[in-house]
Amino acid sequence: MMGYSRRICRPVVCGLIVAATCLQCGSNCQAEEKPSRRYENRLTSIENPQALLNDFPKFVQPIQEAQRFEAPAILDEAGANLAVRAWRFSYNARGIIEMPNRIVAADTAVICVHPWGIDDRHGWITPEPAGVADFCTPTKNHLAWEHTRAVIEPFLQRLRPKVGLVMYSLRGAEHPVHTKLYRSIRKQPTAAEREEGKRELQEIMRRFDFHGQALPQKLTLSSQSPVKDYFQQFPGLDAGPKYDNVGFWDLPIPITDAITVMPDDYVYYDEDGYPALRDFLKRQHVRHILLVGYATDMCFCLTTAGYNNLSKDFNVFLVGDATLATFPANDTPKYATNAHISFASLNQLITQCSWVRLNHSATAGK
Repeated sequence: MMGYSRRICRPVVCGLIVAATCLQCGSNCQAEEKPSRRYENRLTSIENPQALLNDFPKFVQPIQEAQRFEAPAILDEAGANLAVRAWRFSYNARGIIEMPNRIVAADTAVICVHPWGIDDRHGWITPEPAGVADFCTPTKNHLAWEHTRAVIEPFLQRLRPKVGLVMYSLRGAEHPVHTKLYRSIRKQPTAAEREEGKRELQEIMRRFDFHGQALPQKLTLSSQSPVKDYFQQFPGLDAGPKYDNVGFWDLPIPITDAITVMPDDYVYYDEDGYPALRDFLKRQHVRHILLVGYATDMCFCLTTAGYNNLSKDFNVFLVGDATLATFPANDTPKYATNAHISFASLNQLITQCSWVRLNHSATAGK
């Protein structure tokens, strides 16, 4: 099937049986359902641990917690070649719990949530004089671009040769020019189509008027509720047509040029819905997700490819230093990202770029 993974159905470990038929190859290869195992929830205190998420302090405030424990691996797979140390926080355990997981890279997808190409060379720019998009000001968008280039791009480059697939999610539906630019679950464009798509995207952006209305100069405030009236007429965030201009959100959102999108990478569109994404990933034999992208407090958790959806069906690891939260009223995202990743750790596993390590001779089950 065009656009599908290069890997074929593997007897025994396929694990995608519906009515005794494999969704990948249509055969009756019987997957062996592994029995449940008893997990020994042993918590061993870690003495003098280093701060977590401490590799990129410009973007993410390192995490410090008085009590840290080590626990056995949740995932320790036969043939594992990818080490993914991870942690979570438990109020009941009264501390952070770390575990040294080992997984199969070929059964792993790296998914980047909403890496929008805003205020970069693609030409999709924040409308002036008061428009908002992505991290909501051009200055904050430029900082996010810098984070993508410094953190996410090297992470993708390092893992792409070994993981099952790399995917990006984008807002909305697939635009006609997207079909020429990016591989989707429906189609893989040719090299000629990609070049045509680049020219077409530039022309679409060039023709658009990126100018909206200015801030209001006068407001009408009642004597009874002036504060309410003030914020109703001048809210802190208005991404509608008043400031962003009619048609702005109908433009084809590109992937940021901070990322080198390869021909075999996939793009998934939010309006295609989660069930189709889930089924596609399962057809590719994906069982593990390394999740990166934006924004930690919004799209990263709440959109189609956010962790609220993916963690229902896959083993999800949030790469805590490969995401940024929105940061209103601050000139840095480091504290907001720390707070939102910390909150997510109540029910999600958190890793960091330096903790995801390929090991060609890794063994599991020890």
